[in-house]
Amino acid sequence: ASSNTEILSISDPATLASVLTVGVKNTIGDSRVKVTYEPENVPAVPPPVPDIPAEHLAAMIKATVKVEVLDDNIAYLKIQHIIGEEMAQKVGPLLLEYIWDKVLPTSAMILDFRSAISGELSGIPYIVSYYTDAEPLIHIDSVYDRPSDITTELWSMPTLLGKRYGTSKPLIILTSKNTLGVAEDVAYCLK
Repeated sequence: ASSNTEILSISDPATLASVLTVGVKNTIGDSRVKVTYEPENVPAVPPPVPDIPAEHLAAMIKATVKVEVLDDNIAYLKIQHIIGEEMAQKVGPLLLEYIWDKVLPTSAMILDFRSAISGELSGIPYIVSYYTDAEPLIHIDSVYDRPSDITTELWSMPTLLGKRYGTSKPLIILTSKNTLGVAEDVAYCLK
């Protein structure tokens, strides 16, 4: 890329974005990458979580999470959406009852992110921390947001609602080409 100075002469921003998109895709082999020119872009601010009763939130979570204990005491946990910190605080006890109390006593776990296409950044430390020790804290990731020029540091959490699954039990993570965004980051961090 540093030797290709022809792109410096492209004056149309949309054309330059298109040329850069092709170049970046070919370089890193990720077909999802796209360079765009958006002079009027205003970063989207996620709407606040509406005040929904915990029972309704739990029903929504149950619809996006599948949990079961397989033969040989292996937990299977399929997650389609990574909830954020605010939602986790609202429905924490229900999460423990519906999901965590079932998988905690197992001897191994399969985390299935093959259909996980959405999630919230603040949910990454919650999930990852259940598979780490309380101390020392671990730097999980740094996420840079270009429009706001802010880097968010993600660290494991010293205290959690419920017990940790731990670091000594086998953990298998399933991903696919459909594992996107936050779930992709969780899988990478757990790796």
